[in-house]
Amino acid sequence: MILKDKALSTSNYAKIKAGQKQELDVAFYLRRAFKDHGQVFVFNDVKFKHNGETAQIDHLIAYTYGFILIESKSITGEVTINEHQEWSRSYRGNWQGMPSPIKQVELQLELLKSLMRDNAPNLLTKLFGKLQQGFGGREWHSICAISSNAIINRKNTPKTIEERLVKSEFITDKLLEIMKLPASKPNALHLFTTNVRPWFSEETLDRICQFILDQNISPNLQKPSYVPAEISESESVYGDTLIASEQTITAQVKPKTDLIKEIALACKQCNSSSNLQPLSGRYGYFVKCGNCSANTPMKMPCPNCSSSNTKTSKRRESYSLVCKDCEISTPIKL
Repeated sequence: MILKDKALSTSNYAKIKAGQKQELDVAFYLRRAFKDHGQVFVFNDVKFKHNGETAQIDHLIAYTYGFILIESKSITGEVTINEHQEWSRSYRGNWQGMPSPIKQVELQLELLKSLMRDNAPNLLTKLFGKLQQGFGGREWHSICAISSNAIINRKNTPKTIEERLVKSEFITDKLLEIMKLPASKPNALHLFTTNVRPWFSEETLDRICQFILDQNISPNLQKPSYVPAEISESESVYGDTLIASEQTITAQVKPKTDLIKEIALACKQCNSSSNLQPLSGRYGYFVKCGNCSANTPMKMPCPNCSSSNTKTSKRRESYSLVCKDCEISTPIKL
């Protein structure tokens, strides 16, 4: 069942649109396979905070025996992973290193684990009314779905990575292989079968799914609760034009004259733009207002493409907001 659709970006940047296309392709295959499935619940584009950290998951599967996280990665060209698990990609004949999407989704999985464990008393029932259950023994998996038009060089890829790397059109086959779902929902009689995996009861799984929806802080485009999503089939699955073509990139990149040249930072409480002292703390760079003593983070959505995938960079006494999606660095005026 589809419980959350992806929140669509209106950005015209080619890199963001390519990433969105890939996520929509994966969401399309997930919907086709699981929209009416009673043991599989799909969340697309989930974002939550826990213990001062934020995780954004492209696709989250909650099923009878556990959870699967999917990182969608748009790649046009060739990708290779060496024996040290280092990733490289090519585009138009040029090779460059890239962050490992497997490592990225593993970090998201650990934060989701922590969130679930800390809320276990509210999500899981007590055995015999006394013993509190936990999430130990539940299944936790993470995989990466790469663009169908990419070329994957698997020659030196470690087996542990290769098994978690799949092209979009094979995503549902991989998920069914991982989940190994029984023909019917488990019940007390399963205790006398060879299936010894701990499972979530139907009531518990409903509670977990509602909890995920409640924790989500990214926009939700679908009807509330458990109504299947009514989205149209993604045209990108059938499109013949590659979004990363030179013509598309040229058409979509915003002229440099339209870019925001500087960010004028102001106190979030009194709106003063003077007497701000730059500091760094546990959660990054911020400014302390000399007028009202309020703290204002320097990290914010990108002023050029509105992406929240940003970080604050410092060089000597200068600060900049760096967008990881449109790759534009904007100076912060203090």
